[in-house]
Amino acid sequence: MIDFELTEDQRDLQKLARDFAQREIAPKAAHQDETGEYPWEIVRKAWETGLMNTHVPEEYGGLGLGVLDGCVIAEEIAAACSGIGTAMEANTLAEAPLIVGASEEQKRKWLTPMIEEFRLAAYCVTEPDAGSDVAGLRTTARKVGSEYVLNGSKMWITNGGVADWYFVIALTNPERGARGMSAFVVPKESDGIEVGKKEQNLGQRASDTRGITFNEVVVPEENRIGPEGRGWFLAMSAFDHTRPAVAAAAVGVARAALQHAVRYAKERKSFGVPIAQHQAIAFMLADMSRDVEASRLLVYKAAWSVDRGRPSQLEAAYAKLMAADTCMRVTIDAVQVFGGYGYSREYPVEKLMRDAKVFQIYEGTSQIQRHIISKGVLKKGA
Repeated sequence: MIDFELTEDQRDLQKLARDFAQREIAPKAAHQDETGEYPWEIVRKAWETGLMNTHVPEEYGGLGLGVLDGCVIAEEIAAACSGIGTAMEANTLAEAPLIVGASEEQKRKWLTPMIEEFRLAAYCVTEPDAGSDVAGLRTTARKVGSEYVLNGSKMWITNGGVADWYFVIALTNPERGARGMSAFVVPKESDGIEVGKKEQNLGQRASDTRGITFNEVVVPEENRIGPEGRGWFLAMSAFDHTRPAVAAAAVGVARAALQHAVRYAKERKSFGVPIAQHQAIAFMLADMSRDVEASRLLVYKAAWSVDRGRPSQLEAAYAKLMAADTCMRVTIDAVQVFGGYGYSREYPVEKLMRDAKVFQIYEGTSQIQRHIISKGVLKKGA
């Protein structure tokens, strides 16, 4: 039996997230975008409200929510401001590999404190010359006795300047490529860590994005997550859990753009009638609404698959690709509906269009999602 209804608990989560987003985030979104300041007060309130670290299992103090639960939250937060949503979701991405592959002792050491006090984390994988190209990764972890010594640079690290610890992938056996990569938790206060300047990005400007350099950073062996050579597996397995939530955030931005466009089209008049009555605009709104609905369904299916322990890489790729491309297209169309006003910073849709672009880039570009999907299609057939 197929049921498209959210459970009562999920509807309560949705209301909690929507109320928080509209009360605490939406009124301050323009200011955060304008200044690029990190939204410390909002993120702390989100933590206090229980809207962060939601996937940490109950035995480590968390709520142990499912991926679909997280998607419901992510859509509501991003509809108010996806930059602030990204700042909040960075914890989830950093924590996911530990939830998948850390030991009991490591989970209690690193995950439980995230629940007990307000702390932030960052997922430290991308490098200046290695994003989607795994073979380009150059950061190394040299074994010295019972410790590792890290050297290398990471780039585009969300929460890079505010995190208390980093999840880091480094080469412990360079000759083996991806199978020679290992995963580590590295406290920010470790000697030899250099935090770069905040990047001035096109959109989602409230999130903190920086380069991180490791210069002879000593990491104890007990901070290695999983055995040597399992780092890339852990990093990628995290994406199956987090890509649906990123896709849900893209749906939230697209939904917000659609709502603004509909409202404006009903108010703005041309040739004596609201522009919504002109077929050119009405059909544009219809296509926007169709794609938002379709994207949400793919998000929910991907999240449902993960929550049931099913192989979900393909489903996550479908959702991420569809939602990201939809978000870009819908926000562009919203600007078009607004006409000249849409191009002005006095109106909300130009920010949504700027915020949308990164969904086609981070956590796997749209091209990478197509690569994953094409491999899946060729393997199993249409």
